This record gives sequence, C-alpha cells and structure tokens, in this order.
Amino acid sequence: MPRWAKIALGVLAGLVALLLLNALVVSNATKSAYVRNHDGHLIDTSSGTLQIIDQGNPAGSPIVLLHCYTCSMYWWDGLAPLLERDHRVIRIDLLGHGGSDKPSAGYSMRDQATAVAEALAKLGVVNATVVGHSLGGIVATALAEQSPRLASRIVLIDSGPTTRRHQSLGERIGYWPIVGQTEYRLSHIAPNSVVGGQYDQVFAPGYQRSSGFQNPDQPVDDLRTMTYTAYEETQDEADSYLRDASLPDRLAASHLPVMVIFGAEDQVFDAQESIAAYRHGVPGVQTHVIPGAGHSPNVEKPSLVAPLILAFSQARARSASPPSRGHKRPARTTARASAPRSK
Repeated sequence: MPRWAKIALGVLAGLVALLLLNALVVSNATKSAYVRNHDGHLIDTSSGTLQIIDQGNPAGSPIVLLHCYTCSMYWWDGLAPLLERDHRVIRIDLLGHGGSDKPSAGYSMRDQATAVAEALAKLGVVNATVVGHSLGGIVATALAEQSPRLASRIVLIDSGPTTRRHQSLGERIGYWPIVGQTEYRLSHIAPNSVVGGQYDQVFAPGYQRSSGFQNPDQPVDDLRTMTYTAYEETQDEADSYLRDASLPDRLAASHLPVMVIFGAEDQVFDAQESIAAYRHGVPGVQTHVIPGAGHSPNVEKPSLVAPLILAFSQARARSASPPSRGHKRPARTTARASAPRSK
C-alpha cells in the first residue's frame, strides 16, 4: 500500500475515533439545576430539580407558563408582566431546559408533567390555567391527563396537534447518530449569528429577535444550556407521545376547557390546518389566530395574546369548580385577534 494511502487511512481512523469519542462524551453529559434567572428559585421533584419564577398577585388565580422546545422561561418575558396584576403567574423551566436539571434520562412527557405537578403541589397551586407554548402545550396536556385538579384549563400556543411539522434537513441531521452529536458540539462554538439563524422559522418571516428579547441571543443561549441527551430525547419523547394519541384526542378525553392560539404566519405548523384539527376534535374549543405572528406569538405579539389568556382565565375564576365529565360544554367559538390601533 502506498505511503500516502496509509497516511490517509490513519487520518480517517483518527477522525472516526474522535467522532465516536465525542458522541460518547456528549451523549453522557448531565447538568445540575442552578438559579439562572435572578428572580428564580429551585424546587426538588422526584423527576429532577426545576427552576421556577413565582410572581404577580399571590391572591389571584394561578396561571402557569410552560415554554417551547430548546427554550426557557425567558420566552415569557414580554407576556408574563401583562398577566401579573390580577393573577399569580408561575413560570417553569422544563427538565433539560434553562436552569432546571439535565439528567441522563427521564424526558418523557409523563416525566415532565410529573415534575411540573410536584412543583405546583409544593407551591400550593390548584385549579390553574396552564399555558403551554409548542412543547409546553404537550406537557400541559400530559399534566391535564395526570392532574386535573392542578390544571383546570388549558391554553395551547402553536402546539401542533400531531407530529406533522415542517422540518429542515439541518434539523433532521441534528438527530442522526454521531453526526448529530458533532453538529451539537459545533453549535456551542459557532458564531451566535450562525446558530441564531436556525431560529428564523420559529418566528414570522423578517421578525427581529431584538424586538422580543432583552437579549437578542436568548434563543442561542437557551440552546447551549441543554445537553445533547436533553435535546434529542425531549423531541423523541414528544413525538412518541403524539404518535400514541393526538393532542385533540387527549384534550377531548380530559373534558377540560381548552383554548388554542396560533400565529397566522407559523412556519413550523400549518396554522389553519392545525386549528381545524382542534375544532374538529375538541368540543367547545376556543380558537384564535394572531395576525403578523409566527410560531411564537407569546414573544412576537404579547399584547394580543395576553387579553385572550386573561379572558379565558377569568371565565374559569367565575366558575365554582372545573367541569365534571358530565358537564355540558359551552358552544364552540372562534375569534381572530386584531392588531392594536396605532396611537
């Protein structure tokens, strides 16, 4: 064998060894919970320690906010203050995200919901309006299935009804064995502008992240707090949960009041198709479309989303108790949020 061929094979073998070592190290990494937000504190649960923020009116009815995949409680910074005057508002970093634990396993939607339920129980929260953005909506649904006394009303923000979604080749590669771990490692050293570009589809076309985050690189920072295990298994477990039964089917079986909000320009899920699935599958569901917003109207248009949540939560507060399984549900309603008038 020529000398150059031996050198090439040696380099190739070394590269493969490095990739395998990287995959092994990255896949076995864990991170402990820490206080990442200056208003946050930690709560231990059987599934892991969660970072939470508990603010607003302590005498008001509770609203719980659950963020999206690869996100954190910072994604509620624009919306939470609009809810806090009359409500106790609780933000939670899900397992594997933000300041919460990143364990080596345990990312099923049941695990996530159990952790949230135990944290809320320690906070003395019952009959909450639980608001979930994308992944957070899946966890909110699992929470409603497991703990209906804690979650008496559910609000989904751009949570796709099934696994059907728009996914780029780059995203799919991120879950491939060995290659995915390498891509994830590179995301921690690549320029913020390069990594941040992957979040363009999470907002409406042309949206500037500086409009919704005090730190425009917040999405990148949130991604980098995760381990690869949390990144991969959270998505796998969410898809598995949806393959077992769609969100509309699960929510219909819960017999809880449900409101669904979608950004009109969502680039991850088809907004109209998704809303049609909820209308067809969930009796009495309220649906709203937010004009000019993409997959994250809670970040992009908080002033339009907040009044919808407040009205929905206040309707719950006027009710003596959550509806029983035999309770007659209200007629189905549909509304479209309108843009505020300019001053």
